[in-house]
Amino acid sequence: MTTKNLDDLLTEGVAGRCVLLRSDLNVPLDGTRITDDGRIRAALPTIRRLVDAGARVVVIAHLGRPKGAPDPQYSLAPVASRMGELLGSEVPLAGDVSGTSAGEMVRGQSDGSVTMLENVRFDPRETSSDQVERGELASELGELVGRNGVFVSDGFGVVHRKQASVYDVAWLRPAYAGSLVLSELEVLRTLAGNPERPYTVVLGGSKVSDKLAVIEALLPKVDRLLIGGGMCFTFLAARGNDVGGSLLESEMLDTCRRLLREAGDKLVLPGDVVAADAFSADANRKTVPVDEIGSDWMGLDIGPDSVRTFSETLATSRTVFWNGPMGVFEMAPFAEGTRRTAAAIADSTAFSVVGGGDSAAAVRLLGLSEEKFSHISTGGGASLEFLEGKELPGVAVLEQAE
Repeated sequence: MTTKNLDDLLTEGVAGRCVLLRSDLNVPLDGTRITDDGRIRAALPTIRRLVDAGARVVVIAHLGRPKGAPDPQYSLAPVASRMGELLGSEVPLAGDVSGTSAGEMVRGQSDGSVTMLENVRFDPRETSSDQVERGELASELGELVGRNGVFVSDGFGVVHRKQASVYDVAWLRPAYAGSLVLSELEVLRTLAGNPERPYTVVLGGSKVSDKLAVIEALLPKVDRLLIGGGMCFTFLAARGNDVGGSLLESEMLDTCRRLLREAGDKLVLPGDVVAADAFSADANRKTVPVDEIGSDWMGLDIGPDSVRTFSETLATSRTVFWNGPMGVFEMAPFAEGTRRTAAAIADSTAFSVVGGGDSAAAVRLLGLSEEKFSHISTGGGASLEFLEGKELPGVAVLEQAE
């Protein structure tokens, strides 16, 4: 990567300068309670380095999917509060994105302090497809930090988006890659380049259609592709199994048949599942071979035999990439497949990468030690698009805007 990075910026000097820092703080909430602060913690190393160097850090981020207007349920207030707790100093939150409140707050900042702008997606220009509209917001953000200000991109979870605070602002102020973005790219380039073998990919989640591009990109490169989660049932149906009331993408059956032919023994499907008679933690459940699910039952997790098969492969792997849970892990009766598969990855000697999103949340929710994985990504969608071979606009602009 040829773009300037955080080390370059700190060498140049940031004391007294405003740093517009794009972070990914899109954390899950239960009301106003943060249920997983992993992304906030991941943002802290870059913030602390900037603060220690005397910068005036202005954090910009989004939360959820507000419809281009202020919405209290998507306010970054809980995030600013939690960040302040972790930093040990208050992180004030502006009442807007780039307006009067933001301007007053930034102008009043002292060296070595952190402020946060309100949810950038409260402004419809952030996600506009109109470059002129995005450019207007980017200009306002640039003016906030002044002519001596700089932009640091450290929200890896959004670098696959061409948005005002990710892409357009990088053209208007000196732009640098943060340490989180650099570490994510280093890991993904290892996976996409020449990883140690055997190389095993574990994919889960609900839909084949969501993972089709990455499956097609990875199949020629991996030694084993283990499929779990809701998406496995479309593959099982394509193979001829009766999957009962399990999740099924009928329009993807022909595609799955083709992938099964092309993959040969590379692609491994579950041999048994935990089925239920309703989508509920209180439902009746049974563990059955995949060809005995029953018409009135649905598979909601992979079974113990499948976990053993997956674990045997993982134990001999030298590189592992995991993206997507093996079942409905949010419901305790259907969490064991994800828990035990994740534990097998953690216990292996492989270079192991957890591909963000639900997988990273599952690691923390299920009480697994994060230290036992080589890398836990903060960007599920960005990670997948990188591995698919797509250009990430938020990375490309850092290289082009020098």
